[in-house]
Amino acid sequence: MSIFSNLIVRQRWEIEENFRIMKTEFEAHPVYVWRDDRIKAHFMTCYISLLIYRLLDKKIGDNYTSHQIIETLRSMQMTLLSAASGYIPSYQRTELTDRLHKIFGFRTDYEFITKSSMRTIIKETKQVKPESKKI
Repeated sequence: MSIFSNLIVRQRWEIEENFRIMKTEFEAHPVYVWRDDRIKAHFMTCYISLLIYRLLDKKIGDNYTSHQIIETLRSMQMTLLSAASGYIPSYQRTELTDRLHKIFGFRTDYEFITKSSMRTIIKETKQVKPESKKI
């Protein structure tokens, strides 16, 4: 098999894997829309979700399955104790949650996070940080 053929087979496999992730992990089901703007919006939502997942997957490395990553993200909930106090994590800390904290540069698994600290974390997640260039 030529290098070109191997590349095509690999790309076909990646496309199939993307469809599998969309159907199983993202629980994407057929959506019946007819207007062009809604079709485009649905496609863009699916595409951006998959793109964000793939970028995160690359950052994490090949140690985790798509199911593990998505279930971990879904489980990372915070509980507000009271309007005046702050938040506590309501998820179990794992190797993957530690990896996510390291990648994103903030922690949410401490015993107590004040409301002002949570606002800072949320603000920082909305800022684009330049990545260091690899030589």
